Formats: sequence, structure tokens, C-alpha cells
Amino acid sequence: MKKLEGKVALVTGSGRGIGRSVALQLAAYGAKVVVNDLDAAPAEEVVAEIRAAGGEAVACVGSVTAVDFADRFVQTAVKTYGAIDILVNNAGYTWDNVIQKMSDEQWYAIIDCHLTAPFRILRAAQPIISAQAKKEAAEGKEVFRRVVNISSIAAGGNAGQTNYSAGKAGILGMTKTLAKEWGRMKVCVNAVAFGFIETRMTQALAGDESKTINIEGRVIKVGVQKAVVDGASQVIPLGRPGTPDEAAGAVVMLCLPEANYVSGQTIVCGGGHGNV
Repeated sequence: MKKLEGKVALVTGSGRGIGRSVALQLAAYGAKVVVNDLDAAPAEEVVAEIRAAGGEAVACVGSVTAVDFADRFVQTAVKTYGAIDILVNNAGYTWDNVIQKMSDEQWYAIIDCHLTAPFRILRAAQPIISAQAKKEAAEGKEVFRRVVNISSIAAGGNAGQTNYSAGKAGILGMTKTLAKEWGRMKVCVNAVAFGFIETRMTQALAGDESKTINIEGRVIKVGVQKAVVDGASQVIPLGRPGTPDEAAGAVVMLCLPEANYVSGQTIVCGGGHGNV
């Protein structure tokens, strides 16, 4: 029997990058996965990949910052699979600037994505998880559930990222608080803080090359100069940035039965570099 057989996992931002790897790995362990992405195509591609491998998955497309998203996301899991067992708040992006040049729009866009959206999702999930826990307790069962919030070593402060660093620091406070609030429901709440992971956000650029992504109509520059990537590799003890699969592994291991007594913790996945 697979270690997560019968579990229902919800993963935001799982159409691409690290989130995609998290969804695929959870499915490989037997979990049924609710896949989310801002765009339909990548979400449906991950769903198709999971199904092709013999797993179960469904897509819930849309922005995590939409006011109605949290309820829709949670209800997709409940209506399709009847439960919530694992919740990974992964969706995110960066929109950098030094503070004197950072607009209110930049500030709120990043805070809403990295902090307000997880808050709304967890708030929406609480009544479902509570009802499940009460039923199991009445039956004399001890069933553990998981929340994994994604943070960053930027939570410790990073020049040009006041918004992102504040959001990623805030999610650590939320993690520790919910570990205390939800322990009685047998929910282990932890965070993973990533270091330099190879994604479209951190892709190496050559010369004056510029790459962008479109987030709800906002065209945002992504990528870093190759010299920055090379410099990061020099300070990372393992000698290189991490891959999305390696980053996902840090998340998934917190969802396995072996981590049933781990809660309120932050794991830094940075190849030996960085702390929060």
C-alpha cells in the first residue's frame, strides 16, 4: 500500500515548477490531488500526467488571490473526493523593487498572494478538517493531516524584496500559530523555506536578455543574470541551485507518516545555504 493511499491533497500553484513536482510526487505516493494554476493548460497537463500514471487528480483553475478562490478550492476537494488531508500553500511569484520605488500595487499584490491567500484557504478548510477530526475522535481513531506552507530564505531579509520578504516571514508566523491551534485536530503544520531553486523565476539570463511572465494582466520581469547564478553556486555548500524535484521532496517528506510528530517547524531547503 502506498504511504498516502486514500489521502486528498490540495496544492496551489501546481501547474508549473516546484508545485508541479509536489503534485506529481504526492500522487506517486497514492494521494488524490487537487491541482491549481492561474492558467488552465498547465493545470490540466498535470492532471493528465497523474491520471496517465494511474493516479487521481482534478483541476481547480484560478488566481489564489481571488476573493472566492479559497471556498472554491476547498469545495473542489470535498465535492470530488469527500475530504481534505494535505494542504500545500505553494503559489507565488516575485515583483521586486527597492522600497522607495515600490508601489502600493506591488506591495499588496505580493502580500495578497503569499500571505492573504494562504490565510483564506486555511480558514475555509478549517470547518471541514474540524468535522473530520471530531468524527474520527468519536470513533477512537487517530488520523493525522498536514499543512505545508512555502516560505523562503528571503524571510530573513533580501534587498529589493520588502514585499516578498515580509510575506515569506509572515507565513512562518502563521505556520507556528496554526500548529498550536490545530494540534488538537491532529494537523501537523510546517513550513519549507526554499533557497536558490531552478524555476522560471530564477532562470539565468544572458547579457541584456529580458524575460517576463503575465500575472493577471501584470507583465513582470523574471530571471537573474548568469553572474548571480554563478555567484549563488559558489556560496551554496552543495555547489549548485536545487531542482524543482529536490525542492518538492522537502515538502512531500513532511506529508509522510514518518513525520506524524513533526509540527510547527521550518525546514530550510537550500543546499546548506541560508536560514530564517
